[in-house]
Amino acid sequence: LMLGMFSALLASGLWVLVATLTALPVSSTHSIVGAILGFGVVAGGPGAVNWLKIGGIVLSWVISPFFGGVVAFSVFTMIRRFIFGKSRFLEQARFWAPFWITLTVGLVVLSFVFKTPAGERLPMGLLGKIVLTLLLCVGAWFGGSQYVKRKIRQVEDGAEGVEEIFRNMQVGTSCYVALSQGANDVANAIGPVVAVYMIARHHALLEKAEVPLFLLVLGGIGIALGIMLLGKKVMVTIGERITVLTNTRGFSVDFGAATTVLGASVLGMPVSSTHAAVGSVVGVGLARGFAAVDFRVLIKIVLYWVLTVPVAAFTCIIIYQLLRWILM
Repeated sequence: LMLGMFSALLASGLWVLVATLTALPVSSTHSIVGAILGFGVVAGGPGAVNWLKIGGIVLSWVISPFFGGVVAFSVFTMIRRFIFGKSRFLEQARFWAPFWITLTVGLVVLSFVFKTPAGERLPMGLLGKIVLTLLLCVGAWFGGSQYVKRKIRQVEDGAEGVEEIFRNMQVGTSCYVALSQGANDVANAIGPVVAVYMIARHHALLEKAEVPLFLLVLGGIGIALGIMLLGKKVMVTIGERITVLTNTRGFSVDFGAATTVLGASVLGMPVSSTHAAVGSVVGVGLARGFAAVDFRVLIKIVLYWVLTVPVAAFTCIIIYQLLRWILM
């Protein structure tokens, strides 16, 4: 099992690295799942694999980008209609920008109190958590209104002024998406490491085990270094090559991706934040018409998505068999 998990880490890491170097976004979640699938098949046979769970992952290739696209399309359509579709842009932004800030904060708070261990440990029941969320939303509305009023005095009335208002708002939603994706990806990377660490330390596969903090820190540092050293190519693909993004469009993308991941988590559906983000970008592009989306780039991305599980599985099988032949 230690050898298999080590092989899964190598296989999934290689595939994600290849995709990153070719500037195409793939799901690290699906990569590690595919690699462990390969190890499961070669070590225990097809019967050792939960094929129903694999079917759910395959289904998520459609679910997450579809819902992300629908939400992002709807948000950007509303921004265009209620802000850019009116005569005085900044007057409309004075009302609608705090609304979107409040809704985003509400989603973040709901995610924290209901989906994180820290939130679950809060000394309050369901009603208390709802009241806390509402109070923070009221504070977000007030703070957002003050922010917009201050920004309006600094910009000229027009589309550029609205984009400037949404620029800082997009930073906030981008941080939320990055936080949710980082938490997900650290778990994916550290899961097999914990299995190896646990067997090496306890000489047994325990049903439950405490994850050492230093392993989580190591995973977080790895993600940060990956973004710093190799992340730019994938950023360019998502931010520029699929469709042209402005701050209002980027805000819509972030909102769509975050809402999709949160909603899927509540429903227990296996989705990829990477897929949700790409789907949201496409949704915003389609809000301006089919010509606004570069479908050649999109087809390449979808092809890599489809290849992720089988390629990671096959690579893991090869690495595992080689290591077993060398070491055992």
